[in-house]
Amino acid sequence: MAFVKTTPLQEAGLQPGFGQRWRHWDKTSLVWLAAIVILAFLVLNPLLRLLVVSFQDDAGGFTLANYVGAYSRSRYLEALGNSLVLGLSAGALCLVFGVPLAWALSRTDMPWKGLVWISILGTFIIPPYLGAVGWILLAGPNAGWLNRAWMALTGADSGPFNIYSMPGLVLVVACYSFPYVFVLTKSALDLVSSEMEDAANILGAGNLRTTFLITLPLVLPAILGAFILVFLEAIALFGSPALIALPARFHVVTTQLWQFFEFPPKIGLAAAYAMPLLMITILLFWVQRRITHRKGYVSLTGKGGERRPVPLGPWRWPLLAFCLAVCTLSFFMPLVVICQAAFAKAWGRGFSLDNLTLRNIYAVVVDNDLTRTATWHTFLYAGTASLFALALALCIAYITNRQLVNRHVAGVLGFLTMAPFVVPGIVLAIGFYAAYTRPPLLLYGTAWILILAFATRFLPIAFVNSNAAIRSINPELEEAVRTLGGSRLTAIRHVVLPVLKRSMAGAFILVFIPATRELSTAIFLYSINTQVLSVLLFDKSDEGNFEMLASIGLVLVVITVSLILLGFRLMGRDFMMRRTVV
Repeated sequence: MAFVKTTPLQEAGLQPGFGQRWRHWDKTSLVWLAAIVILAFLVLNPLLRLLVVSFQDDAGGFTLANYVGAYSRSRYLEALGNSLVLGLSAGALCLVFGVPLAWALSRTDMPWKGLVWISILGTFIIPPYLGAVGWILLAGPNAGWLNRAWMALTGADSGPFNIYSMPGLVLVVACYSFPYVFVLTKSALDLVSSEMEDAANILGAGNLRTTFLITLPLVLPAILGAFILVFLEAIALFGSPALIALPARFHVVTTQLWQFFEFPPKIGLAAAYAMPLLMITILLFWVQRRITHRKGYVSLTGKGGERRPVPLGPWRWPLLAFCLAVCTLSFFMPLVVICQAAFAKAWGRGFSLDNLTLRNIYAVVVDNDLTRTATWHTFLYAGTASLFALALALCIAYITNRQLVNRHVAGVLGFLTMAPFVVPGIVLAIGFYAAYTRPPLLLYGTAWILILAFATRFLPIAFVNSNAAIRSINPELEEAVRTLGGSRLTAIRHVVLPVLKRSMAGAFILVFIPATRELSTAIFLYSINTQVLSVLLFDKSDEGNFEMLASIGLVLVVITVSLILLGFRLMGRDFMMRRTVV
């Protein structure tokens, strides 16, 4: 008689069923579950902590004192009003700059379009706070190049320009935000055929009247959406207002929030003061999405309509002059003075051979321990954050596109992944500070809090690109692998990832570039041991060391340009301008 050894689980009839289920269970589900948990933790934890801390006193009890303190002082309300003025004024000026540029490049026979396009791309590349530095060198009271030129020409005792003012701040913010208006408006104009314009011309309307009565109304949703996007960008900026508004002795919301972090940090007060900025951002972002989702210009004209450039005749030269004037304000003049300061022994001595030196660049890259360490931190943190954000975004995009969860859960995951886009960097930083300066995750002062903050901040860019890439792959390719006995993991490793290599390289660059220059998040979360170049650049502005400051900025720009050239090679000409507007 034969005896078969059994275990208690087998005797209970459980082992065979469990083992069979385990063998046939898709092991990649653990990866998807982990990605969902990490996503929820990254996005929800800081925002929920921000909300909770805004209602807590120092002992952790419930209080409304933070909100009373945040809105009972006139200077705090004045800062909020200044932000609204800045947002509206900069948004209006961006329309003045961006809409004619978009129309000129999309709809007309204006010459030298390539030069204008490169100049706009250059403006997009320059970090806004570095552009502010350029304008300080150009229009600083008396010492700025424009004021010195004016005094030399007229013999006046002082110059007429003062960048340390609200108009100066509006100009600087508009110079580096109008590319958003340009990209969105030009994308809409590229879809408008010439048929309706031809009909208006046949009926006697001139080119200018046709543009204002036919062409621009068709793309009005895109223009309004771009205005809202620029408004949100302006009120959430920290670098440019800190460099210009603080010396001018006025505050905006972001600089006032920074003041709350002076020792001892007033986290509850900062959280309460950040709430209106967050609510305004969410509301206007929702309005912007509703406006830009109206594709009336497509349905009216059709995608296949012919698009012919409008002949401007002699008016093409004044239009070119306007375009070059805008590009001069935003790109040529600031870049020239930044380069001069970076290669000068003393920037105020002017352009001369005996004033040239490579010492500043050498100190940033090689010689100075502080700048060398900050450079290493910048690229290490940005690279790690980019890889992390890309891996998480790929997982979420795969889950939602391959219907691994029901559509309601997929909608929630997509919303969570895009949520950081509507959260200003400075508000997100305060949330991270509130979440990770106490147990169980005490991350403040470590590199990880910056890496996680950067990854969360730019997760939407990674997701948009990952989502588009996953959609471009036919699911039948994966099903063929599984039909032949391969697992889902095998299909992903041998089919999906090889196809996505180029797209993901481009997505990595698009996340890496803004991460290397991010200031509004880093300024709240760095410590003396985790300083990055953007923070170091901001600190050098307080010292008035414009030579070193310009050198740091120039190193960032050169590296950014190198990465963009690589992106052009991988993804094509429009990889930067079209794919970064989420």
